[in-house]
Amino acid sequence: MFLGDTISLSEEQWREPSLLPGWSRAHIAAHLSMSADSLGWIALNTRASFDKLCATNRAMLERNADRPGLNLQIDLDTSAEALVRTWDAVNDWNRQIRLLNASYPLAVLPLIRLHEICIHRLDLKLNPTLDQIDSEAATWLLRWVLHRLEDTHSNELTIVSESGLRASLGNRNPRRVVSGTDAQLWAWLSGRTGSEGLSGAEGLGFDLLH
Repeated sequence: MFLGDTISLSEEQWREPSLLPGWSRAHIAAHLSMSADSLGWIALNTRASFDKLCATNRAMLERNADRPGLNLQIDLDTSAEALVRTWDAVNDWNRQIRLLNASYPLAVLPLIRLHEICIHRLDLKLNPTLDQIDSEAATWLLRWVLHRLEDTHSNELTIVSESGLRASLGNRNPRRVVSGTDAQLWAWLSGRTGSEGLSGAEGLGFDLLH
């Protein structure tokens, strides 16, 4: 779907601002291609640190984003194919890696990739709809963003999704209950959408989560 969104962009449209401050659509494309390369490298190197690899190399990002749209589209496609080939060769998805100052199994990487593709598709500002996200994928995305926020957010919330997922943010009472679909809650908690379509979220917002 991401490639389908970007295939018809003109050069002018590639340079238009994205939802991310200071980033054009070209920056997002360059970032996703670079990230695919990093995720593949992580899978092949037992001592790799994901946090160090994913520290933004601004100069490289700017160089890559400055290329023509056709090159950006080709890189998006070929880097994704290369990542799939690399991951197909992985034998031990339980190998531990360092991520977000914690230890995770290598199997978390496809979820990270799913999150970044879906979240940056919203950042393109090409009017994607949340109902295009597969329901099972939306549940995994919501679980991931709740995990990311569980120790960092000060709002005292109980999140209740239509799929039956229930989680708490913050550790004090009373709590505000916010409910909606998995995709709606994921996008809102990631700072990409407002409270529209959610119950109980009026007046609340979240910072942009990468």
